[in-house]
Amino acid sequence: MENLSGHNEFYIGLGLALGSSLFIGGSFILKKKGLLRLSGRGSVPAGLGGHAYLREWLWWAGLLSMGIGEAANFAAYAFAPATLVTPLGALSVLVSAVLASHFLNERLNVHGKIGCILSILGSTVMVIHAPQEEEVSSLESMAEKLRDPGFIVFAVCMLVSSVLLIFVAGPRYGQSNVLVYVLVCSAIGSLSVSSVKGLGIAIKELFAGKPVWKEPLGWILLVCLVFCISIQINYLNKALDIFNTSVVTPIYYVLFTTAVMTCSAILFKEWQHMVLMNIIGTISGFFTIVFGIFLLHVFRDVPFTGDLLPLFLRHGRTDVQNRHAASWRKGNKHPSCLHQPLLESEDMLREGTGKTEGEGDQSL
Repeated sequence: MENLSGHNEFYIGLGLALGSSLFIGGSFILKKKGLLRLSGRGSVPAGLGGHAYLREWLWWAGLLSMGIGEAANFAAYAFAPATLVTPLGALSVLVSAVLASHFLNERLNVHGKIGCILSILGSTVMVIHAPQEEEVSSLESMAEKLRDPGFIVFAVCMLVSSVLLIFVAGPRYGQSNVLVYVLVCSAIGSLSVSSVKGLGIAIKELFAGKPVWKEPLGWILLVCLVFCISIQINYLNKALDIFNTSVVTPIYYVLFTTAVMTCSAILFKEWQHMVLMNIIGTISGFFTIVFGIFLLHVFRDVPFTGDLLPLFLRHGRTDVQNRHAASWRKGNKHPSCLHQPLLESEDMLREGTGKTEGEGDQSL
């Protein structure tokens, strides 16, 4: 019976994570549509300090959609492992890209379409191989995990590295190296996800009728969450202000998800219940999502024309092949032809030898 309940909670968390991606991805489209409508009316843009979007119902619909998505993502951590919930956040980028191509007339090139397919495949692989047994189910067990020496060492390393990046590396390299501020967001973000996980468990116990508000751990986790999120938002905005979004987004996703999965493995020990095949499948799915997000963002503005295709895939390929065959028969071999022989045939060698001897006799 407990095993059945655990499976039900896993699928509840999975559904909440997928729903969160749909709502968050759709929120960007609703907000953008609202801002475009205001721009068409001649209102002052939000980037120039205008606040006309507060009177646009589409913008408020986008804000509501984002709120629902974030709430669903928050709740998903109470039911499913962080190893599953965090990587599935990449699907919101996919949803946003697909909806933008339909409703905002933004062109999704071949690289973006391949990236979307890879993200879906990677997410599917991660869902199949993700851990389905939850190690922490109450605040008491959460307190025991937080006192684990391995997690304490990890948390201290994350905090010390963040302080060094903020006060030492930031003033020197923050304006020229994208990794400085993104690493701060990723390190602090891994601790914030741990706080979210604990608060999700507390809320689940609250609905079960337990006096959670009397537990100091819940309030400590809430304070830590607010502190971590404020730092995370601050330095992510700095990175986005200095560097291109297409560069920051994939790097941030990779580093943040890696930090969260590492923290989850240390704190919740979810990976101890996984066999080798599931571990390899989870890691493979994660890297597939990474590659898909990379294609979707980095090559977003790169045009893909027919000239980049092989000859047999281009339009009018029959004429090209005929001309190519004719030039081959005339002896004008194209250097890129795959069927060009590496060695001359015996007939051609004999013919070449005869020509050389004839030229030698004429010279004599």
